[in-house]
Amino acid sequence: MAETEYSVYIVRCADDTLYTGIAADVERRLGEHESSPRGAKYLKGRGPLTLVFSQVVGDRALASRFEYRVKKLRRVEKQALIDGRETLAALIPDQDSEAGCA
Repeated sequence: MAETEYSVYIVRCADDTLYTGIAADVERRLGEHESSPRGAKYLKGRGPLTLVFSQVVGDRALASRFEYRVKKLRRVEKQALIDGRETLAALIPDQDSEAGCA
């Protein structure tokens, strides 16, 4: 059985804040954030939401490690990631190279 691949994603809220999460299906998760009780509490009332970054990184454990590290980045570093001026591998070099972001 194939292992599910997870992505790290960043959403920009209407108030210009950034939210980072992980999901196996980013589009479905974004839909949950926008119109489901399963969405993140932080995002309630902050719409419309715009997906500004998404990258497949591997299994759930690895995705969780990347999510933790991205959440700790400064806003300018997150913006560089969003703009494509930096990569996850460059911003978080000590994570596994198998993450599909090398």
